[in-house]
Amino acid sequence: MTTGSVETEDAATEVQTELAARLRLVVGRLHRRIRIDGRESIPPLQLSALVTVEQHGPLRLSELARREAVTAPTMSRVLASLDEQGLVIRTPDPNDARGVRIVLSEDGAARLAEVRSHRTALVARRLVRLAEEDRQRIVAALPALEALLVEDD
Repeated sequence: MTTGSVETEDAATEVQTELAARLRLVVGRLHRRIRIDGRESIPPLQLSALVTVEQHGPLRLSELARREAVTAPTMSRVLASLDEQGLVIRTPDPNDARGVRIVLSEDGAARLAEVRSHRTALVARRLVRLAEEDRQRIVAALPALEALLVEDD
């Protein structure tokens, strides 16, 4: 490998790193802004757990804790609160008489729909402030951004 190709590779890596940092920062700040402006009555971990149950349920507590990257006792407290609010239903695990599986209740599904609708409206208000050409750039970038959501093998 020649010195010129190493320098070119280093420059490309630097550009990729800068892009990754800017993207992480803007996505993180936008998410935080939406969360703050949304003023939801459901704390972030409870909301995240509801979404996970909706997408992957029915789930055992241990599986939900693993997916949310929290301990089982933490998830147990989260589920107790969600259960108390009527947002989840605990059903017997057909494979384990002592176990339960967590599913989303109708109220839980309705609450998620409400939060999503409110957050979408918040983003829509921000998009309206942009010039049409900037909105079109976002539209063009969406497939690439969505591809970032695909899990690595």
